[in-house]
Amino acid sequence: MAKSAPRMCRIAEMNPNPDDLLVLLAVSRSGKFTTAAQALGLNHTTVSRRIAALEKALGGRVLARAAGGWEVTDLGAQAVAIAEQVEAAVGLLGQADRAPDPITGVVRMTATDGFSAYIAAPAVARLRREHPGLSVEIVTVTRRALQQRSGLDIEVVVGEPQVHRAEAFQLGEYVLGMYASRAYLDEYGMPATVDKLAHHQLVYFVDSMLQVDDLDAPRRLVPAMRDGLSSTNVFVHVEATRAGAGVGFLPCFMADLHDDLVRLLPEAFAERLPYWMVLRPDSMRRPAVAAVVQAIRDQTVVQREALLGRRTRRSWPQPSH
Repeated sequence: MAKSAPRMCRIAEMNPNPDDLLVLLAVSRSGKFTTAAQALGLNHTTVSRRIAALEKALGGRVLARAAGGWEVTDLGAQAVAIAEQVEAAVGLLGQADRAPDPITGVVRMTATDGFSAYIAAPAVARLRREHPGLSVEIVTVTRRALQQRSGLDIEVVVGEPQVHRAEAFQLGEYVLGMYASRAYLDEYGMPATVDKLAHHQLVYFVDSMLQVDDLDAPRRLVPAMRDGLSSTNVFVHVEATRAGAGVGFLPCFMADLHDDLVRLLPEAFAERLPYWMVLRPDSMRRPAVAAVVQAIRDQTVVQREALLGRRTRRSWPQPSH
């Protein structure tokens, strides 16, 4: 921070148009001119024109092309920091009688389906009770960490990521196991050994679309097991297993919520995988991002036993539909 402050002062001395700075801030958060234009109530041409005006005022590029959109340059990151101050100052209008809340604005993140529902969502809900000016957008996806993450503040992925120009740390671990419904077992019988599972059909991810190598366990451990029902969504895996579509390879923290599911051969199937969080290097400078990160870390610690399949069934409330 000490090194960047003089640069920020120089940018302020260039006297850029505050409206242009706010346009840059919107583009930096979405990574797209069209999305920023919609958020600001402008058209695409106006956004492009304001970015060009800002670059002229600052004497350099503030945005660079990236995969799927735009990302800020080093100069752009310095301008965004000032734009956030402008945004905060605007938010203080009419609130002179109250101390400003630094935890405001939009934080954008991606995470897997189960993590989003049972870790991120309750963590954010509690945080927003104290900071109602905070808004969090969660996109659910199961994939490797991105190399370009323009417009994205936080990623939560399965497995250790290989990333550049990003900060990454392990959040915690979770366990997956084989499950079947009681009705399914009444009809087809309880498989007593791993070899017996080959006679049952698997409920799991679509093999050809699975991007995370660490999630290949069932096909590695029981290669003769045929796919019965496949989906890119883990909630579909759970409900299909409950409906008797086959034997599901499920996160224990989700499957153990349902009394109609029985865990099979836990000594043979207890795949333990890590959750990692990935951040842009500049993300933690924003108080809102730092607060969301800490809330998610705290929630992960609180639910550690459930994530590892050690907590009593139905210990979490069912998600509302």
